[in-house]
Amino acid sequence: LADVGLVGLPNAGKSSFLKAVSMAKPKVADYEFTTLTPNLGVVLYSDYEKFVVADIPGIIEGASKGIGLGIRFLKHISRTKMLLNIIDCANKKYEDIIDEINKIKLELNSYDEMLIKKDKWIVINKIDLLSSDEIIDLREKFKKSNLDVYFISTINKTGIKELTNRIYEFLKYENRIKEI
Repeated sequence: LADVGLVGLPNAGKSSFLKAVSMAKPKVADYEFTTLTPNLGVVLYSDYEKFVVADIPGIIEGASKGIGLGIRFLKHISRTKMLLNIIDCANKKYEDIIDEINKIKLELNSYDEMLIKKDKWIVINKIDLLSSDEIIDLREKFKKSNLDVYFISTINKTGIKELTNRIYEFLKYENRIKEI
């Protein structure tokens, strides 16, 4: 169905990311649960290369047990090759972001242990709302972690090209491994 699945809490910028990287036109608004159904977008990497991204409704605490919209759509990301955990960093400290990452990890694991084994990248979104010093501080703290972390702004498209390049390279490598 899709190569990349977008996960995260409501209003983290998953639909904005999909809109920034593809021709998809998901509804984007400043309130929780703007996304009520999965959205797919095709990322045209080059004239001959593309990959598909799936945006699902925000995952809330208890989603794996049927709370909110998450459980109905978690099956869509089960078939993806990788997950991007989109995190809204506005007005959050490093510890808050780590807590959010752990909440999503817990919900994914509670729904299906195989989701935890998928390659998961952390995408820190809305960096346009941070000062340069705050971005530097977050980058330094994440360097010490063992996570694949990318810093982006879907509004001004900062970091989007680098991230899509890395996704494409990862998917190309994954496809080559499966062919062997």
